[in-house]
Amino acid sequence: MKVILTETVEQIGQIGDLVNVAPGYARNFLFPKSLAMEATGKNVKELEHKKRLLAQKRQLQRQEMLSFAEKLNSITVSMSRKVSEDDKLYGSVNSADVGKALESMGFDLERKSILLEQPIKQLGEHSVVLRVGPEVTATIRVVIEKEE
Repeated sequence: MKVILTETVEQIGQIGDLVNVAPGYARNFLFPKSLAMEATGKNVKELEHKKRLLAQKRQLQRQEMLSFAEKLNSITVSMSRKVSEDDKLYGSVNSADVGKALESMGFDLERKSILLEQPIKQLGEHSVVLRVGPEVTATIRVVIEKEE
């Protein structure tokens, strides 16, 4: 089923894209959440008329994401954890822990946007990549310290 996206949908496309999706996905997810509209002849013509407005909206969103990424690039998250005698962590620091720390600092990010390849299991400073938007990432520093 061909639909026109009215919002950016991860893994599907950007605002204003004409994409082909499964009918059930369109009926049960995209249409109820107003993320897309059916690609009828009238809607396609209307889309071409609105294409300029959508391009401006897309550019504004990208600028917002870039400014948010700049803020995140300057962030350092400090965490203290219990360690064994040879300075190895009991447990590990995962993306949920990083997400909670960022949330306590006032940054609201989804857990799946924290791109942590493996849980952190050592003391020290680590770099963690965050996906802010499509093709926009930020890198924060996570410092793991000994809990006294």
